[in-house]
Amino acid sequence: MGMISVFVSVCVDGVMQGPGRADEDTRGGFRHGGWGVGYADEVAGRYVAETGRAAAMLFGRRSYDDVLGHWTSVSEPNPFTEALVNARKYVVSRDAGRRLAHPNSTLLAGEATGTVARLKDEVEGVIRVIGSGELVRSLHAAGLVEEYVLLIHPIVLGSGTRLFGEGERTDLMLQEAVTTTTGVVIARYRVK
Repeated sequence: MGMISVFVSVCVDGVMQGPGRADEDTRGGFRHGGWGVGYADEVAGRYVAETGRAAAMLFGRRSYDDVLGHWTSVSEPNPFTEALVNARKYVVSRDAGRRLAHPNSTLLAGEATGTVARLKDEVEGVIRVIGSGELVRSLHAAGLVEEYVLLIHPIVLGSGTRLFGEGERTDLMLQEAVTTTTGVVIARYRVK
């Protein structure tokens, strides 16, 4: 049986929107895009390399298009493009006719909670969710997420889409914490 593990950058006030680029996600007039730039270091890179292996990756449609679109279009060699292209990818979309542009991608058409619950029964190992805030909130509310790996950046943005919205209390148990040289705290939590 698979385990859903969410891997996401957030700032101290919980905003997860647009950490990578100014134009990454401007919904709602978000003007802080690219807030995570400049915080990567060798500690974070090593952590991702050592713990980032997963049986499969899971994306919401919008994050799939953005993440794969970005990393497959950069001209400079990097470790992410090959890893993303070669990974088994599942993409949740309500649109059953959605065409997926990248290899090793499977469409999970329908409502997220049902399609992902079935996926957990079919995949052995870690199913890593990257970004995909709407998908994460839906899976969290349905009790389908077992682990959160949060890269907590030392920034307070004051606006933007937060990882968690209104909902029921969820207790988490800290499994591991690593501090990078740039002040990012990488915290791995299990859902109790």
